[in-house]
Amino acid sequence: MSLTGTPFFLTSITLLVVALVLPLALWGRIAGPPLVRGLARLLMLLFAQVTAITVVFVLVNNANNLYDTWGDLLGTDSHVAAAKDLGPDGMGGQQIKNEPKQIQRFRPADDPRVGPGVQVTDLKGRISGVIGEVYVWLPPQYNDPAYRNKKFPVVELLPGYPGSAKTWFGSLHAAEQLQPLMQRGLVKPAILVAPRTDLLAGADTGCVNVPGQVNADSWLTVDVRKMVIDNFRAGDKPDSWALAGYSAGAHCAAKLALSHPDRYRAGVAMSGYNDPALERDSLAGKDPKLRIESNPMHILESANAAGKPPRTALYVSGAAGDGYQAGIGLRGLAKHPTTVTVQLIPANAGGHTMVVWRHQVPEIFQWLGMYLQA
Repeated sequence: MSLTGTPFFLTSITLLVVALVLPLALWGRIAGPPLVRGLARLLMLLFAQVTAITVVFVLVNNANNLYDTWGDLLGTDSHVAAAKDLGPDGMGGQQIKNEPKQIQRFRPADDPRVGPGVQVTDLKGRISGVIGEVYVWLPPQYNDPAYRNKKFPVVELLPGYPGSAKTWFGSLHAAEQLQPLMQRGLVKPAILVAPRTDLLAGADTGCVNVPGQVNADSWLTVDVRKMVIDNFRAGDKPDSWALAGYSAGAHCAAKLALSHPDRYRAGVAMSGYNDPALERDSLAGKDPKLRIESNPMHILESANAAGKPPRTALYVSGAAGDGYQAGIGLRGLAKHPTTVTVQLIPANAGGHTMVVWRHQVPEIFQWLGMYLQA
């Protein structure tokens, strides 16, 4: 039974009702010695507590899309087939232009919460060695005959940790919000791509490559990117690509956009952080060298020192103590052609929650439209 499906939700509700009715119906009818009666009543109370906790978990999980499957929750699924040392460029000595096309089969997403038009495929990353699902939504203009020869920009959507690849569609309602805005010309049409980011049990990859463990950077910036270009009318130049994320995904969006100006033009970071160690389960945060190297401020400082400030536009939003200072720090380092726009979120807006990020979706895509070109 699916962890996020309606059957499991209804089953948990049914069990909770049973757990509440049992003590009322049987409490005074239990026969036997006092010890047996006491044990039976204790078990009924424990059953009621467990079912109540389960219902709360299901409600929270469904609202925030934290865990997709039982394997994600229990840490039994493996999404890394191999993790070779791919070197500084994350390519392992290979050239993406020499790689054959990777044509995928897509199927409609089976979760009604993501809304219509979202499709999914299971991708085996040829470079990264990662295996995971990738969700794709096409803008309303994509199948319009007037646009049949037109390519579209792409935005990769990254969730927090833990987080499902469906979160941007299921919890932030990105496609639902953006479709009418794109139809009315208020937001530039773009392909939305949401890849799996939970790749290791009990660990946030920090979107880094760690030989022998995971090549999360190459999965997102090489394999997923190439697959989308191979299967859709997607632009293949840096000006056609951007990343957007919240929480841990915000850290990744800023880090990857600054690290790969040859692949991305812009990045959006909502309620994120620069120091990966602020996420206690971060692989990068636990490694002293990676902690420094994957900090967006270090990436920007290093590029500036080398005389090569990245041609990257960043939009960083957050409340005081929850992403805002991270944006101020990056803005203070930005040199042409790097630009950093910082947006302060009021303290009473809702905290570190989906509500806050969901309300920002139209605004961040209007901002992205200033930089993305097909």
